[in-house]
Amino acid sequence: MAKEEPPSISKDLQELQRKLSLLIESIQNNSEVVALMKSPVGQYLDRHPFVTLTLLVFAAMSAIPVGLFLLLVVLTFLAAFVGVILLEGLVISVGSLSLLCVLCGLGFMSLIISGTIIVSYMVVSSLVNYWFSPRPLTQQNSSGDCQLAMKSTDLEGFYQE
Repeated sequence: MAKEEPPSISKDLQELQRKLSLLIESIQNNSEVVALMKSPVGQYLDRHPFVTLTLLVFAAMSAIPVGLFLLLVVLTFLAAFVGVILLEGLVISVGSLSLLCVLCGLGFMSLIISGTIIVSYMVVSSLVNYWFSPRPLTQQNSSGDCQLAMKSTDLEGFYQE
């Protein structure tokens, strides 16, 4: 029984080798890889396999720390963005309430001032009308009244002629 397993493993290995060779061939026939291999960097890496392997291992191993750093940067940016939005919302809310209080106070003060101005106007107007209103002449001096009466009759006669 133990002898029957190796032929199935060899078939699996042959299938894996065939798939791997197809993958390598497709990578080598890729136009970007061909352009890289024709460049001076690609030719250097082709001549120095140890450097190529070292760069490949370094890139693979540094992917996780670089990814974590980028994740930290994105999370910090999002936290700062949310914090700025919350802080801005707080500042706008406090400012809006302050503005509302100031405007209500100004409205109340304008009512008081305009009421005071209207009452003052009415009082001053009433006093001026009282002081300077035309009053009927009273007989304090009979000779003065006679002279006024005579002047008025003279004028009436002058106009009639």
